Amino acid sequence: MDVNWQRARRLMPLGVRFAQVRQVHGKAIDTIGPRAAAEPRPEGDGLVTATPGVVLCIFTADCVPVLLADKDRGVIGALHAGWRGTLAGIAGAGVRAMVRQGAEASAISALLGPSIGPCCFEVDDELARRFGRRFDRAHAHVHPSDHAGKAYLDLRGVIADQLALAGLRPAEIRKVGPCTKCESNRYFSRRAAGGSVTGLQLSFVGRFAT
Repeated sequence: MDVNWQRARRLMPLGVRFAQVRQVHGKAIDTIGPRAAAEPRPEGDGLVTATPGVVLCIFTADCVPVLLADKDRGVIGALHAGWRGTLAGIAGAGVRAMVRQGAEASAISALLGPSIGPCCFEVDDELARRFGRRFDRAHAHVHPSDHAGKAYLDLRGVIADQLALAGLRPAEIRKVGPCTKCESNRYFSRRAAGGSVTGLQLSFVGRFAT
């Protein structure tokens, strides 16, 4: 991550500021304003801005990178959504933070990037039930496993429903890229690495003046 950050900073003379948070698997959202320092941000798992010249960066290795944009109003967001953040409701928190910056929920487009898929994201039954108790439609994204006490969870499916509940149009919520564990020859995956530390994918969205 530090190497990627140093490479990003080389573009600073071009008038581009890169922003990130110290990701902790929660739902805290940091708002980047005109005077925000172009340095790593405090702890959190999401960023929003309406300031031109800012690129919001999220790092993942199985978790879901969520990129959001209301292009008409110039408000953008980037979220790091693992199961903890998804269960905590980071998708809705991100949309609400964008609305506070002037976005309209129904005008926001969302991209859900490469992440572990329902084919590979096996969790304990109790965790799957927690999702079902917290979100009405979560049961539609839980699938049985052949292993006792386990189930498969579709994180991107849950997040897409959360975004729709927050006011996004379903047609503007797109899933991009394969399962990171299945495609671990192309993407970093903690699950594929057996929980070992791996590299990270960088996902980003920028806000530029026209």
